[in-house]
Amino acid sequence: MSSNDTWRSVKLTPVFGLVEKARKKLEAYKYRLIVVSGKGGVGKSFVSSMLALGLATRGKAVALFDADVHGSSIPLLLGLKGERHYANEEGEIIPVEGPLGIKVVSLNLMLDSPDTPLAWRGPLVSRAILELAAKVSWGTGDYLLVDMPPGTGDALLTVIQAFPPGTSVLLVTSPNTLSETIVSKVANLVTSSNVKLLGIIENMSYFKCPHCGAVTNIMGRATGDRLASRYGVMLLGRIPLDPEVGNSIDGGIPYLLSNGNGEAARAIMEIVDKIIRLVEHK
Repeated sequence: MSSNDTWRSVKLTPVFGLVEKARKKLEAYKYRLIVVSGKGGVGKSFVSSMLALGLATRGKAVALFDADVHGSSIPLLLGLKGERHYANEEGEIIPVEGPLGIKVVSLNLMLDSPDTPLAWRGPLVSRAILELAAKVSWGTGDYLLVDMPPGTGDALLTVIQAFPPGTSVLLVTSPNTLSETIVSKVANLVTSSNVKLLGIIENMSYFKCPHCGAVTNIMGRATGDRLASRYGVMLLGRIPLDPEVGNSIDGGIPYLLSNGNGEAARAIMEIVDKIIRLVEHK
């Protein structure tokens, strides 16, 4: 069965039944974290995938849902080249097993080629996200992370409405006023919804020279502190720029596994430990 046939083999369910079914399945995970940014280009998918790996490193059972339908990059970031989803006899979609046993679900893992465009309008994107949430054989676990597309449109509204109570949001930004303004749109939406804004992560925060140790704010001045203060949440951490991130992607090995002692890797693990304390010891 081809990957496209896998998607076609999943029988459609009326929308009113999908939400209920999705909630019931997703409740099997103790902690659910939606990773959002509102703006493209802040490295949200990198953050999502590295947090998933970091949590798995800490012995947690983790699933990662790639809901960025148009700009899926989770499979590439986790080195899942050539992997594909399949459906079982019950018509449920089986997650792909990623590094450290992470269960990965992504529409890009159903396509015959990862560069195949999905020219779908908003309602179809929302429907696809609901179908995946409801039709995947998620099993049980500790953490379910959702990598969202940018913006405050159909996809984010669908996930907020479909996910069970107790779901939290991690907001990813980059250090400049433009990102701060656009990311604030998502923060305002989240704080008016039924999900909790858990904290802010500032990605690409700075660059530390590996030779002299000098720190340069390449992307602009830090704004994560202001966002955290404005919404009354914690700045979970600042992740620096690291050239090894690109090298890891090119080599097909997830950055956190190939550069565990890197400046960015240490920042990521500090964030992971803060998340664990916040959600498990509240």
